[in-house]
Amino acid sequence: MTIKRLGIVGSGIMGSGVAECAARNGFEVVLRSRQKATADSMLAGLEKSLRRQVEKERITQEDCDATLARVAVTSDLRDLTDCDLVLESIVEDMVAKRHLFTELDRLCGESTILASNTSTLPVVELAMQTGRPDRVCGIHFFNPAPVMSLVEIVRPLTASEETITEARSFAAACGKEPVEVKDQAGFVVNALLFPYLNNAVRLLESGVASKEDIDTAMKGGCGFPMGPFALLDLVGLDTSLAILDALYDEFRDPNYAPVPLLRRMVSAELFGRKSGKGFYEYGRR
Repeated sequence: MTIKRLGIVGSGIMGSGVAECAARNGFEVVLRSRQKATADSMLAGLEKSLRRQVEKERITQEDCDATLARVAVTSDLRDLTDCDLVLESIVEDMVAKRHLFTELDRLCGESTILASNTSTLPVVELAMQTGRPDRVCGIHFFNPAPVMSLVEIVRPLTASEETITEARSFAAACGKEPVEVKDQAGFVVNALLFPYLNNAVRLLESGVASKEDIDTAMKGGCGFPMGPFALLDLVGLDTSLAILDALYDEFRDPNYAPVPLLRRMVSAELFGRKSGKGFYEYGRR
């Protein structure tokens, strides 16, 4: 595998989680945030997470120190120039992602793989913003990245076999289980998951049961680790709405049409855990 140095654009939960996964498994990581203060905050959060793992004896102090030593933060995209792989993990907005891929294509070396952590948007549209469509793919980690074992490797029509092979090898080297998926909205997991989440909101809106009882039913009746409303709050209601909109735009399946309650909650900025309140209350962070 030729990937040794990873660049990550986006210092939110996913970006920082992937940074931890990669650094713990020996990759050099450069994480870019638009503001240096945000990047520094992410690094402090990573250190705190690793310290907790040392206290719980999941890793050694030496592992913690070595992981932190492999992570650098920046607010300048030019610091990603010599990365072997750059993974985009910004907001699920196609216009913003297209602009970013144009910039990354201009700044990064010809051999650099440009990848998106998008959970539902078409990767081929990002590939065609670059002069290297054969070196663009999707590498979709799941939240929380340090814990979840799955990574979807998204193959757009333009990607070379070498690019997909290197992406799979990278995910495996991060300790993950990669699966290759077709470049269509939702890929595998979200295409199956979000009709379920959407229909849970529909049940709530129609008064079939309370959110607490629906969550309890799905945990106790199906063996799920958390109910749909706790999961929506974890994913983020705004992110969930964006995924459902993208799925509906592509397939026009009524199961993908967002339930009005979900859209109203996003309008009210009730995003879930990240805003302190969604279907449940968490306390603002």
